[in-house]
Amino acid sequence: MTTAADMDRVLGDPADLRGLFSHARLAELDRAEEFPADHCRELDRFGLPAHYVPARFGGDLHSYPELLELIRAVARRDLTVAVAHAKTFLGSICVWLAGDDDQAGWLAREVRAGTPVSWALTERGHGSDLLAGEVTAYDGRLTGEKWLINNATRSSLLTVLARTSPAGGPRGFSVVLADKRTLPEGSYRHLPKVPTHGIRGADISGIEFRDAPSTLVGEPGGGLELVLKALQLTRTFCAGLSLGAADQALRQATAFTRDRHLYGRRLIDMPHVRRTLGEAHAARIVGEAVTTVAARSIHTLPGEMAVVSAVTKAFVPARIDELIGACGTLLGARAFLTEVLDHGAFQKLDRDHRVVAIFDGSSFVNQNALINHFPALVGGYRKGTVDEQGLRRTLDTSLPLPAADPDQLTLSSRNGSSLVQHLRAGDLPELPGAAELRQACEEVHGQLAGIAPAARDVSPEAFALAQRYELCFAGAAVLGLHLVNGGDESRATAALAYVLARLTGRPAGPAYDRLAEEAVDA
Repeated sequence: MTTAADMDRVLGDPADLRGLFSHARLAELDRAEEFPADHCRELDRFGLPAHYVPARFGGDLHSYPELLELIRAVARRDLTVAVAHAKTFLGSICVWLAGDDDQAGWLAREVRAGTPVSWALTERGHGSDLLAGEVTAYDGRLTGEKWLINNATRSSLLTVLARTSPAGGPRGFSVVLADKRTLPEGSYRHLPKVPTHGIRGADISGIEFRDAPSTLVGEPGGGLELVLKALQLTRTFCAGLSLGAADQALRQATAFTRDRHLYGRRLIDMPHVRRTLGEAHAARIVGEAVTTVAARSIHTLPGEMAVVSAVTKAFVPARIDELIGACGTLLGARAFLTEVLDHGAFQKLDRDHRVVAIFDGSSFVNQNALINHFPALVGGYRKGTVDEQGLRRTLDTSLPLPAADPDQLTLSSRNGSSLVQHLRAGDLPELPGAAELRQACEEVHGQLAGIAPAARDVSPEAFALAQRYELCFAGAAVLGLHLVNGGDESRATAALAYVLARLTGRPAGPAYDRLAEEAVDA
């Protein structure tokens, strides 16, 4: 089994023009809108596909945090490559959750051998409205079109959400597995690649089935439930893509502000530049805290993943988009140029990352899922409901993680969020702003209680409150991890200041200044 550090050594320095993962080579592929086939083969040789397969099926996936760090190592070099290769994990997840031993064992061998797998959910005109899907799989025969599917053309295998009851509804869909290598001639055709602003080289295309044979995954009629549970894992996984993008953006911005001189002094010595850079570094620390809690919660608090994954997917990509924008401001014109500063890597990164917020449900979709949990979040907070053992194992990063049990995933978190609810009466670390965060979270939950559930026409105020709850969760993650593990106090202080600045308007400048200075010195 390999680690993210091993991955970094194998992929090498992107500034090295001789390397496969060099900025120069990746820029060429982007301009040509060419699929990064050589890069994906290199990841296959490295053994990354084995990490997409759970250990119980003979793979190397023992820990979701470890898998996330591997993908982060790829994404910090190039998001297009990460998105293109990692789709196999997303395409396989339904089989890992619900397939029988024979089916999962067969797919595990295929994935380990490097066979690409795609996940065909969306359809033209329906977007994230899965219940409106028109692709059918009556008697196991697939008919209809899936569109805007990552690796729809390149993949050999697809897991497909299809209507299996004409009436549709929550029990009217199933997940089926199709092997294009064995389908009869004329039973499917690929739809053209769709030109995209970012991830230009990725295979974003579609597929049309015409009475194509398929195999059921899980229970008939259980497709929607299965997909919603799978999304709890894949949405968390997407945070690794965002953190990799943050790594690259901060590396470029930090080096530039350190080395660039203007008006006789370094950029980093200018107060506004230092503060902007510090805030960007704080954003990454907060994103890391949320992602660490989320990835470990798959193992330790699976019954709360409906909330945790929605918060993570809505919060982390959005904050990293802001981080990239701030870094672009520091780089100035170089943020937009294609032939300078690492062969235009920043402008490519800026374009590529925007799609991460859309993957596996947009921010609005995830915030709507969070809004549906408002009554449970308020009830759990007022009762002080906390899974103490599960939360301790989540926050203490020195503890080994138990094996992930997909049977413990649920469609809703009935008891809310142990992490946030622990804030009400739990111990607080001695950090500036900790008590203020607790008070702010008390106020947010009071506001949540005033929002009436609505199946349709959800109010803008509810979405604004969902964003405030995300900040409560992020602050609780920062405090909880620091309380249990200790660590660099200046980093934790800056991260908490970042959260409070958005939640309460509390000034955060001095904490950012120290963080920027430490980053430049390092």
